[in-house]
Amino acid sequence: MAEEIKPNVPVKPVVSAPVSKPVPAVQANEFKELVRLVDKDVKGTVSIYMAMTHVRGCDFMMANAVCHVLGLNKEERCGDMTTEQIDKIEDAMKHPDKYGIPVWMFNHRKDLETGADKHLVSADLKLQNEMDVRFLRKIRVYRGIRHAKGSKKVRGQHTRSTGRKGGQVGVIRKKKGAPEGQAKKLAADKGGKK
Repeated sequence: MAEEIKPNVPVKPVVSAPVSKPVPAVQANEFKELVRLVDKDVKGTVSIYMAMTHVRGCDFMMANAVCHVLGLNKEERCGDMTTEQIDKIEDAMKHPDKYGIPVWMFNHRKDLETGADKHLVSADLKLQNEMDVRFLRKIRVYRGIRHAKGSKKVRGQHTRSTGRKGGQVGVIRKKKGAPEGQAKKLAADKGGKK
């Protein structure tokens, strides 16, 4: 067999698209300097266990329970967490009953309106506390009256030596050289006792 002879036609070289440097893929667990946890900004260098305690309504026990239930390393920095992990942590803090955390760890049990056991965090907890105090003041119980007066002691503590506010408390010294009668008069003028 004879080979076919092709005419001399210039062959154009195949030009490929210019090769650019490969763009590194964004890592899913890129370190974040600031992490928003519920409604609190937490430094990324803080461990996730301690970061949860910065949120109002989540104490050490609840933070430990959330870490245990979700299988998190308590020492891991919160800046290394992915957005999905942070969302899951927030959900566990707001709805611990879905994750099997015991009811006795909740901070608002036997709600007055619904009777349900709830765990409240951040602004929800603050609002609920204000509503509870308002209810106590409305029904005029002792605790409500103490709250209405602005007393720091609402649970029957002694108030003689602690929880003082307002005017000065102390002893008025006698002026040197003043007769005793005048010292009593000075004390009476200043509002003190004999």
